[in-house]
Order: sequence, then C-alpha cells, then structure tokens
Amino acid sequence: MPDLDILRPHYTSDNLTSLQSHILSEEQQHPGATGDFTWILSAIALAAKTIGNKVRRARIEDVLGDHGDINVQGEKQQKLDVIANEIIMRCLGDRANIAILASEEDEHPVVLRDRAEGGRYCILFDPLDGSSNIDFGVGVGTIFTVFRNERRNESRGLFENDRRQAHDVPHYLQPGFRQAAAGYILYGSSTIFVLTTGNGVDMFVLDQSIGSFVLVERHLKIPKSNKTYSVNEAYVDTFPEGYQKYLNWAHQNGYSSRYIGSMVADVHRMLLKGGVFMYPPTKTHPGGKLRLMYEANPMAMIIEQAGGKALADGQRILDKRPTDLHERTTVLMGSAEEVDHVMEHVHFDDVK
Repeated sequence: MPDLDILRPHYTSDNLTSLQSHILSEEQQHPGATGDFTWILSAIALAAKTIGNKVRRARIEDVLGDHGDINVQGEKQQKLDVIANEIIMRCLGDRANIAILASEEDEHPVVLRDRAEGGRYCILFDPLDGSSNIDFGVGVGTIFTVFRNERRNESRGLFENDRRQAHDVPHYLQPGFRQAAAGYILYGSSTIFVLTTGNGVDMFVLDQSIGSFVLVERHLKIPKSNKTYSVNEAYVDTFPEGYQKYLNWAHQNGYSSRYIGSMVADVHRMLLKGGVFMYPPTKTHPGGKLRLMYEANPMAMIIEQAGGKALADGQRILDKRPTDLHERTTVLMGSAEEVDHVMEHVHFDDVK
C-alpha cells in the first residue's frame, strides 16, 4: 500500500479540472445560467483539438503554403486558413444556441437562426492567426469572441453617437465591453487555451494523454511592468513620430524587443511576462491593420481582465463603436505601466 502522504504533493485539484467542468462550476454560481456556454466552449475546444492536430501534421499531410485564393482582407489564404475555418464552422454550426458565425476568412457572417429559434449568441473568430508563419513551425493560434444576440430593444443605446437606428445595426456589431466571453488557443510546443468570461483569465493546456484541456492557472495577472516591447520595427520609419520617440526612449532605457509575428503568440508571451504589444498606424495602414471585432476586442478583454490596459488611438479598445465586421484598428496593449510609458510619448491628435 503506497504512502498517500508522499503521493499527495504531486497532485493538484487544478490538474484534474477540465475546461468543461470548470465552465460548469462557473455557471453554477449564476442561478439563471442555461448551460449555453458549456455547449459553445465544448465546440470550440473540439475545434481547437482538431486544428492543433492539423497544425502538427501540416507538413506530413502537405497542407502548407498558399491556398491560391485571396480572402476578404485582400490577403493570400493559406491552406490551413481554409481548413481551420471549415473546422470551426462545422463544430459550431450544429450548436442550437448559436445565431451567427462570423470569420476573418468570410466576407459576410453566416446566419444560422434568429433569437426566436433559440439563437442566443454570435461567435466571431480568426480561425488561424499568424498562418503565414505556419510553414516554419512558428506558434499560431485561434482567436474568438462571444456576443449575446441582443433583441433590438436591448441593443438601443449601444450606438449613442451613431446616426443609424438600433434596428439597422447588425446584432454582432457591438462594442467590445459587451463581450460575454473571449479567448484564444495557441498551437505551439503545447496547445494552450486562454479564456475569460468576465471573471478573470484562466489558462488551460491540452493533455494529449487524456484528450482534454485541463486547468493549469486561475486568474492570470499580467505583470505591471517589464522592459519588453513587441512591434514590427521594420516599419518604424512609417510610424507616427510619437511611436518613434517611444522606441528611441525604450532603446535608451534598456528595453528588449520580442516580436514573433503572430498576435496570439506575441500577446501570450506578454500576458505571462509583461511588456507592451503595439500595432501602430503606418503609411500603408493609417487606421491600423488588426481587425477590431475578432482580434483586438477579444485580446483587449483578456488583457483588461488580467489587469492590463488596451487602447486604440488613445481610446479604450472595448469602448470603440464598430461599423463593419472587418473594421481595422490600431492596437496598444499590455502591462499598465508599459502602456502608460507609450502614452507619454504619443500624441494621438497627431496620429489621426
């Protein structure tokens, strides 16, 4: 008979908590919960496992390289972009509580059902962020956000400064502070699922031996500061003057540059280690390049829930009023003190 006191220190309750059981326990704290999130996140988890397997086997199955088409963003689609998009659509498409699915890869959202038919949620996603790096084994990821499919009378007031009437605004075009949940999956040396439902940020890792995402850290907090910045400095000459001044200041003060070229990988590193992630305006993309609805918004929610800051042109990202599914934005997010350092140099009246 083994000594259980010796064995016990090697086990933790978190390692035995799956993503599904974690969400179920969270829902039990809310008497009005319907279990919808469990169904949605179960489908996203299934999609993540499938995509992760495709990413690991990409060279073996010869699904690297360009697909040959151009997506709505005007970008070349990678083969795995198309595969990942189809996987998510299929996994989420049969969930009876989903009204709308909207992807970076598709010009228009897919309307599955209306609210009267049980469609309570809208899911927006980037199926494979950083896919141009997939040929080289660099970490890539999936980003997603969940909005409630608000009734028209519930959505009034969301666009106070918008001349359009509430009934003319698609229900998925809601500001980021209305997100019900947001997360990303990083496909790297391990498959990592980071999630927030508005009650902190939790991190799960796929345990390949049991085929389940298990909880490894609750209530992640981003460090308040770290002398690290993440930005594509190849375009520094096209950045507004304030960003150039910040980078000169950072160089003079011993900062390190860490840029992977995949938003999921860059933000994940920053979430754990601290620092600041920037995608400033450039001459080519004066309004920014990252997509507000399914890249900036979900990442901003995660960063804020972890205690950081997330801004666009000096404004809180989650307060921005979207006008289009594929709307682009600048991004400045990370440790609170590091974002403040950037703000000390950038004057956004000069950026616009």
